[in-house]
Amino acid sequence: MSIIETEATLHAAHRDNHTHRDVNGGWLRPAVFGAMDGLVSNLALMTGVAGGAVSQQTIIITGLAGLAAGAFSMAAGEYTSVASQRELVEAELDVERRELRKHPVDEMEELAALYVARGVEPALAREVAMQLSKDPEQALEIHAREELGIDPDDLPSPTVAAVSSFGSFALGALLPVLPYLLGASSLWPAVLLALAGLFACGALVARVTARSWWYSGLRQLVLGGAAAAVTYGLGALFGAAL
Repeated sequence: MSIIETEATLHAAHRDNHTHRDVNGGWLRPAVFGAMDGLVSNLALMTGVAGGAVSQQTIIITGLAGLAAGAFSMAAGEYTSVASQRELVEAELDVERRELRKHPVDEMEELAALYVARGVEPALAREVAMQLSKDPEQALEIHAREELGIDPDDLPSPTVAAVSSFGSFALGALLPVLPYLLGASSLWPAVLLALAGLFACGALVARVTARSWWYSGLRQLVLGGAAAAVTYGLGALFGAAL
């Protein structure tokens, strides 16, 4: 009795703790790339313009224009990319659906062969394939996972990707502009706030990906700082030459 209770306890503990992060959702990648791109691109754009010794008003207009243009560009790109990917997947699902309807026995044997290749006994593999093939929708889902590596019920949404990308880019791009909007008259507050934002974004991403937060944060800070430094130098060089 004690052994059974111990096993039951272990199974319950395993069930409660054995969870995974959402790795197929359509929001994480565009949100992360959007925020990072917004921060880095707008910071670099503003430092490049500031390097040319232009007025404060010009820097603000440049930052706001970069925010708007980048956010709409990211949203349009993500929507088109994810929609195209989804359309391709749906086309392949239609092909598989037609094959299941026209050649059900061949598809069942194909599924059984997949299980045999994974080490299942041939008789058992055929029995499992036969049982699973009785429901056409279930058979389609299994074939899609086994042959295409996709889940038909968990396809990314173009709208979610576009909205996530737009919002995160705009939020990231706003940070370098914010000090100027609040009355700052020099570039340093914008640079410091943007670099702090890059470190925070990197650390936040690490909580999702299980990487070291300080390593991820420093990586984003260094990359963004390097981009800002290079563009500032180019802006100063071109500004002096003009």
